[in-house]
Amino acid sequence: MSDTIQAAFYRGNHSFVVEQTSPRMAGPGEISIRTAFCGICGTDMHVFHGNMDARVGLNRIVGHEMSGTIIAFGGGVDNVKVGQKAVVRPLDHCGNCPACNAGHQHICHKLKFLGLDTDGAMQEIWTIPAHTVHVLPDDMRLDHAALIEPVAVACHDVRMAEIQNEEDVLVIGGGPIGILCAMVAREAGGNVVVSEVNPSRLAIAENLGFKTINPKQLDLSEAIHARTNSKGADVVFEVSGTQSGVDAMTACAATRGRIVMVAIHAQKPTIDLFQFFWRELKLLGVRVYEPGDYDKAISLIASGAVDAETVITDVSPLSDIQSAFEALDNNPTALKSLIKVGS
Repeated sequence: MSDTIQAAFYRGNHSFVVEQTSPRMAGPGEISIRTAFCGICGTDMHVFHGNMDARVGLNRIVGHEMSGTIIAFGGGVDNVKVGQKAVVRPLDHCGNCPACNAGHQHICHKLKFLGLDTDGAMQEIWTIPAHTVHVLPDDMRLDHAALIEPVAVACHDVRMAEIQNEEDVLVIGGGPIGILCAMVAREAGGNVVVSEVNPSRLAIAENLGFKTINPKQLDLSEAIHARTNSKGADVVFEVSGTQSGVDAMTACAATRGRIVMVAIHAQKPTIDLFQFFWRELKLLGVRVYEPGDYDKAISLIASGAVDAETVITDVSPLSDIQSAFEALDNNPTALKSLIKVGS
């Protein structure tokens, strides 16, 4: 094994620098993974834009939507083998706060998100706590496996929504998480419609078999009520992060509908609380995932219920990470971009 590895460091001012660094190998209770692929997510883009400098600093290796192969593990780890394919559930909880004590470790009051609060997967060898690692089927493609983290987000969102068979589901926002929510909701039995304004993303949703609405061309509420015999959507996922999406979520919801707030809004949105009173609506907050959501995500990708090949729209080498991030700012056709970190 080489004494040095390649890693991409965020240095502020919209810049990444790829440098040689020394790998940190597994100690007690840890596992080292040779990273194969790492996806670029919306949070990574927020880092790139300088919106999270106070949290991540100016010498951070980002990345958490990863896949790779286990190469070493430390003392006390006895449930993995060298050579197994694996992904990381990048949440490290404290174990002592009220949330942890209540069994909600994924929203620990002192949660460390690996790849933001610690160095992440945009490096050839990533060493992480053993409890965060999920082993994959031997025949799973590692590029497809890099989608497991965002698919687990969708699995958590859909599970929290408690979708019943044949319920009408509206996904507002057809970006990567929106499309994944749509696929997981369909697998759960929902009749899914995707609302999106980007023509390329509308085309992707339609190619995946979804009914779509462009709210720039049709009144979304009128269109949903027309499709549902004036009932409205039983479940609405707000994934756009826009005020217009928040306006639509209450306008489109059926009586006693469930609204799932998936998006992170940069500004506090204005919400029509009267509709919650008038229609007895429910608003659900959802954040990250739990271990069972990862297991579900692995099974959905392995079975093909999530079309990984369509969702992954481009792959760049680690050496081109700067241009890959820059391209995402100006690429209306991209859905999920991967960085090929190692072999």
